[in-house]
Order: sequence, then structure tokens, then C-alpha cells
Amino acid sequence: MDMGKPEHEARAMEEVVERLVARFPDVPEDRVRRIVTAAHQEFVDRPVRDFVPVFVERTAQGELSRLTTA
Repeated sequence: MDMGKPEHEARAMEEVVERLVARFPDVPEDRVRRIVTAAHQEFVDRPVRDFVPVFVERTAQGELSRLTTA
């Protein structure tokens, strides 16, 4: 998958949302989506896009873990 293309990165972000919704079923999907979107914004200016979905997923997962254990 070529993350250099915006449509591929957008699809990868949708897949991140899907995985996290499945992993955190007690968190509403719209909240998961907002957390993923916020995490994605942290990487918006990064020139190398290949690993952005991985970093976004890790960031969002950490936030969701804190939410569900609080």
C-alpha cells in the first residue's frame, strides 16, 4: 500500500478505527473516530507517510486504554 496517496492513508485510518472499535467495544465509535482523528493530526506535517497509520493507531490505542481504565 502506497501511503503517499491520500486515499490510501484515508482507508488505512478507517481500518484503524475499525480495529479500535472492535478492541474497545465499550467506547462509542464516534469517540474512537475523534481520538483517531486527533492522533492523525499530530502527524499531518510529517513528510514520510508510510508509518503514519501505525503511529496513529498506537497513539489512539494508548488514549483509549487510559479512558477505559480510568
